[in-house]
Amino acid sequence: MDTTTAHHRTAPEDRIPIVQRFVYGIGAFVNNLLGAASGGMMIVLNLGFGMDPGLVGLLGALPRLTDAFTDPVMGYVSDNTRSRWGRRRPYIFVGAILTAILFVVLWRLPAGQSEMWYFWYFLIGSIVFFVAYTMYATPWVALGYELTPDYNERTRVMGTQNFIGQLAFTVSPWFLLIMNSGKFFRNEAGEPDQVAGAFGLAVVIGLVTIALGILPAIFLRERMAAVAVAEMDAQRPGFAESMKSFFAGFKTTLSSGPFLKLCATAFLVFNGFMLVASYQYYVIIYYVMGGDEVAGAKWAGMAGTVGAVANFAIVAGMAWLGTRIGKRKALLLSISLSILGFLLKWVCYRPEAPWMVIIPAPLISFGLGGLFTLVPSMIADVCDVDELQTHERREGMYGSIFWWMVKLGLSAALALSGYVLNATGFLVELGPDQTERTILLMRLTDIGIPVFTSALALWAVARFPITEEVANDVRRRLEARRGKA
Repeated sequence: MDTTTAHHRTAPEDRIPIVQRFVYGIGAFVNNLLGAASGGMMIVLNLGFGMDPGLVGLLGALPRLTDAFTDPVMGYVSDNTRSRWGRRRPYIFVGAILTAILFVVLWRLPAGQSEMWYFWYFLIGSIVFFVAYTMYATPWVALGYELTPDYNERTRVMGTQNFIGQLAFTVSPWFLLIMNSGKFFRNEAGEPDQVAGAFGLAVVIGLVTIALGILPAIFLRERMAAVAVAEMDAQRPGFAESMKSFFAGFKTTLSSGPFLKLCATAFLVFNGFMLVASYQYYVIIYYVMGGDEVAGAKWAGMAGTVGAVANFAIVAGMAWLGTRIGKRKALLLSISLSILGFLLKWVCYRPEAPWMVIIPAPLISFGLGGLFTLVPSMIADVCDVDELQTHERREGMYGSIFWWMVKLGLSAALALSGYVLNATGFLVELGPDQTERTILLMRLTDIGIPVFTSALALWAVARFPITEEVANDVRRRLEARRGKA
């Protein structure tokens, strides 16, 4: 967007009170906590149960492939639900409770079973868990898109929710140390045990999910519910028409060029980041700390926490910058700084100075900090363009497909990380005696993969067409046609 374009002033009725923004952000905290835990805790399957890294990668990937079906279905169901509590809130409330219970059950792994027994238990349990997770997350995401119709207020809302959501990432880097240390959770004999630590941590996460996850359902309202109901009343589809409408809506969503550019950006940035999010633990443990798991987990936790704390300032800065120079330019800047952070790993990951692993962390955080502050706001703008063209509100469908792309990136990252680790020649039984070639390949892939994917994402962002001027024009035309929401 041209920086000389005059910015409009957000109308009072379009502003979201800080308390409501905070409550929506609590949903982001729960969403991020579950996402970080479901991926980050899986290292226990390798280090605690001795499962092959390739199988662990498959366990990260296969359950999320089912999201290709469940996410759009949940988005469609949420868009077309009519109840006294709204389209989104009932699913958020029930989904939070079911997700918490299933997560605890998932990590109740008995000792003494075979590798394939653990594989199938975790695979089936994960599929069921992610169905419940979708029931919570998809309506929560859609609710955020409809909280305000204002171009800049959307960025402020998403900045607030991402700011609060980052609290989860100040905790999650310490999950491995918590599970290993024995200070919090021990086995039945009273001894430190990584497997017992994983179950204890799952119980805590489940309780937090229930306590906080239901709050958006209780305290937030659905601004576009009346518009959506009017659209449904005009159509009144039967079952056959509903199925036809679902597939038509799915096709329309995927035919949106601006939306696909945002999906590609999220897939590439998130995929690259998550592929090395757990992978870098191995680099820190076996290169920087010479095979010391506890010391490596400590420094990895320090780096993660520094990055997460920095993300608070990054999210606030990106939200502010997005309202000044435009969302697209702000996102380009954040991804570029993230690339610089990944490159710094080559000089900052040093055995003689382990504290230096924290230096690249703040710059790396710019990637996801900008992504999840600016892109959701940009998707809300896409939803307005879609309504102008189709006379339908499909926040649920857009949100579900977007987050499926994010989760697809996560599943690809988890699947590939195990095979990439195997390809370097890493063998867990060698402990600190990994070969020099293995260590070199681990370092190169830890840096090169996210740099490459983020560079591709820059190309996609640069071609996003919806500016502030375009978005405001779309809103004026919508309100002239169907009135204000």
